[in-house]
Amino acid sequence: MLFDLGGVVLGSPLHAIARYERSRSLPLGFINRVVVDCGPAGAWARLERGELDVESFLEPFERDCASAGQSISARELMSAIGESSGPRAEMLEAIRRIRSRDLRVGALTNNWVSGDRESAGSHGLVPLFDVFVESSVVGLRKPDPRIYRHACDEIGTVPEETVFLDDIGRNLKPARQLGMTTIKVDDPIEALEQLEDVLGFALLADRSSS
Repeated sequence: MLFDLGGVVLGSPLHAIARYERSRSLPLGFINRVVVDCGPAGAWARLERGELDVESFLEPFERDCASAGQSISARELMSAIGESSGPRAEMLEAIRRIRSRDLRVGALTNNWVSGDRESAGSHGLVPLFDVFVESSVVGLRKPDPRIYRHACDEIGTVPEETVFLDDIGRNLKPARQLGMTTIKVDDPIEALEQLEDVLGFALLADRSSS
């Protein structure tokens, strides 16, 4: 069992980015398009692979955005993302219930290095998981298929026996192609209902009979 963090276990960075875009009158989806269009050589990808820390990322990402036609403050953007990333209680409870059934649970997250490792995306959650796979540590990022295989190796399973939850479709596609069961997290409660169907036991506190 593998969980993404931002947008799944934690609040959604996509929502924070959208709010930032609205506040700056940027085209909706602009920042995500820059990230995708710049690809592996872009500042965002380099940040998530641990090749840049946040401070060294700011200016290159602003250049990436300027090349795409818009001026942003990368520092304000990263601050907005950080402020939106509190843990989701229902997801924390679900993970505890899964592990209580002797099923291994891992985190698989694209994150980045800052001055304080906790603020880089782990949010004190490491003890909640059996395995904690961070893009900035392993030097690979979703959707590179190698990071999914690495996570499966770490957790001691094979893709065909693994469920993966993520909020970004392009991160789910390679996992699905490897044989994983995938759940796209738009609404966390709906996602957990789908996961209950896969696992066959209650994860949501208000419906538990155990």
